Formats: sequence, C-alpha cells, structure tokens
Amino acid sequence: MAFKYSITLSSFRNVEPLEQTLERLVQQGYDAVEMFGEPEMVHFKSLEQTFNSFDIPVDGITGMWGSMSSEGWKRRILSPEPSIVTNSQKYVQQCIEMCHYFGGKKTNICLFADDKLVTLDGNHYLISEDKKAPVIQKAIPVLSDLSKFAEERDIQLLLEPLNRYSTPYCTTSNDAVRIAEQINQNNFGILLDTFHMNIEEQSFEHAILKSEGLLRHTHFADNNRKMPGYGHIDFRLIIKTLKDIGYNQYISFEPILTYEGYESATKSGLELVKTIAYREL
Repeated sequence: MAFKYSITLSSFRNVEPLEQTLERLVQQGYDAVEMFGEPEMVHFKSLEQTFNSFDIPVDGITGMWGSMSSEGWKRRILSPEPSIVTNSQKYVQQCIEMCHYFGGKKTNICLFADDKLVTLDGNHYLISEDKKAPVIQKAIPVLSDLSKFAEERDIQLLLEPLNRYSTPYCTTSNDAVRIAEQINQNNFGILLDTFHMNIEEQSFEHAILKSEGLLRHTHFADNNRKMPGYGHIDFRLIIKTLKDIGYNQYISFEPILTYEGYESATKSGLELVKTIAYREL
C-alpha cells in the first residue's frame, strides 16, 4: 500500500512567495498541497494558474480556525450567538466551494466555542461529558447541513479533534467518532492530527483503530509542531497502524515554519516518513 504525500500551504505563509514554495515542494517529491482556507483573500483564477504552472494538485482546503486567522474569532460553530454561527456556516461553505473550484476533495472543520463556554481553570482540565454534550448537540443540525452542502459538491467534510488548549469540546478520536455517528452521512469523516493526538490521546494506536472506517485524512507534525523526526513522536507505530486499518488516503504534513531555509526540514521529514512507510510494506 503506497501513500501519497501533501503539505499545508498555511505552514509557509509569511515565509516566502507561493511560487518559490511550490517549486521547492515539487522538487522534494510532494504529490499535492492543501490550500489554506481564506476564500475572501485570494484571487481564484490567478491562484489556479499558479498551481497549474507547477503541475501540482490541490488535495483539499485547510480551515483557518482559531488563532490561525485574524477572522478566527467569528468562526465558532459552537457559539450561542446566532450571528457567529451563521458566519461560521458561511465560512465553511466558502471553503467547500473553494475546494471544489480547485479540484480538491476534503475540507476540515474544527469545533471552536466562545470564551464564555470555555470555562477552564489554570490547569486546562477538560470539560465534563455532561457539560460538553448539550453544547455539541446544538451543533449537530449545523454540521449535518454543512455535510449535505459538501456532498452536493463531491467534498468530504472532515471533523478534526484539537487539543484542549485550542478548544475543549472535541479533543479525541472518541469525541469525533461520536459526532460523526450522529451525522451519519457518507461524506462526513474524521481528520486526525498527530500533534493534537500526542497531547490528548491515550495512544496513537487506539485513536487510529477507533477511527477505522471514518478516517479520511491525516496531518503529520511532531510533538513540537516541527516536521517528523524533529521531536519524539513514534511515527513508525502511527504508520503501521494506518496500514493495519487499510488507510489509503494522503499523509499531509502540517508543521509550523516561521523561517527561511526550511527546505532541509521539509525534505528530511518527508524522506523519513517515506522510508518508514516503505519498511512497513
């Protein structure tokens, strides 16, 4: 079973011009990229021409949630404010339309809430299930409608659990599976991110096995949010477990890169994962 490999272009924002990034990624052997989800900030036609000129496809759209965007404050599906929920729905729909335009197949969604719903103490304990459930339940109709909107455009809508320091309402594969089972639509699945899993999951193996049948995409980053091999996560176990469940989707890298000269990291990280995947055949 051979994987394909992509990387999130949001990792390269403010580092260098897009053309320079794409040229380097193609040379290093990436099969595709994930475009960052800021539909109102890019010119679709010129961006399409840029992707075509480097002959690299767009696998999907990475949602810009929370602190990843200056607009993140109004992208909160779990908000009790109807106007915020409506804006969040519109944003996801725009990302879905953007994904469809560029020929991608996946858009992720994260369940952020207003600060008034995130009543954590200084130790960032998780919200109890009895307090979490009613907040999530109000979002089920919204997620269901968005999933149907995506299905009409042949797009997979993928719920991504985040760690508690981002949002405490969907932090594990168990949380995501419960929500996906309530939505119960073929194009609604799960995206697992190794950085968040390292903080919240009992084990990588358990989380992946729990998500079998729903796991449609993965984000790889080490425990320090650098490329694989620059921290301590056991990617051998992760890749072995992905193979055990017959996962045949993209492995997409989502590191934080805030410096020029990143090319050695993106090259060695990709080569490391490819080597492990080959050995696990």
